[in-house]
Amino acid sequence: MKKKIVAILQARMGSTRLLGKSLIDICGKPLVQRVIERVGYSKLIDDLVVATTEKHADDVIVELCRDLGAKYFRGSEDDVLDRYYCCAKRFNVEIVVRVTADDPFKDPVVIDKVIGALLESHGLDYVSNTIKPTFPDGLDIEVFTCKTLEKAWKEATRKSDREHVTPYIWRNPNIFKIRNIENNVDLSHLRWTLDTSRDLEFAREIYSRFSACANLFLMDDILNLLEREPWLANINAGVERNEGYKKSIAEENVV
Repeated sequence: MKKKIVAILQARMGSTRLLGKSLIDICGKPLVQRVIERVGYSKLIDDLVVATTEKHADDVIVELCRDLGAKYFRGSEDDVLDRYYCCAKRFNVEIVVRVTADDPFKDPVVIDKVIGALLESHGLDYVSNTIKPTFPDGLDIEVFTCKTLEKAWKEATRKSDREHVTPYIWRNPNIFKIRNIENNVDLSHLRWTLDTSRDLEFAREIYSRFSACANLFLMDDILNLLEREPWLANINAGVERNEGYKKSIAEENVV
């Protein structure tokens, strides 16, 4: 019997590095809507839920979900692992696809490749393309069973594990059966996520070049564009990958 595969998209307005990031305009549409639309092209995902917080500031995200007809869930702001688990239980999810709202170039082909690896496996708990990054930063995808999520939810105690959902899983390969998916070419130096004003400039430049395109543009389309206009990749080059998680770890070590 086919298991229910649901993308849980975490989004909130409380970004400290780029205020109001989740609803920031990307060539005519808010960022969250861009991500929802792109994930919607996946052939393997059955449903999508936006998981936001209970804070008043995130009412606007709920309003957007209602306008778009998208499902939503509200939970803890800081314990994102708890937010994910409660969301998964509420919607009877069996396989979770973790999606973050700061990635305007999510690629459904890449998403389905990672999901497919879990579905075709024998007993894998977690599959991602993030343990050894080879895809552009911003095409990150993590897929795991709800049982795996539940185990992490019960056992994880570090603040960084609770804030970032999956570190407890991928830090414990002795507990969980995990697999990493790699691209044929290492493209991890490319930054296609959104955390800074430079990232926003890059995203808008890319989207503006595909605004007349009737079809969804994918990773290879962006790569071809960067080959024609290599200066675009310099707009946000040099910004550190996974800065948020590294900051959480640094704060734990200080304490």
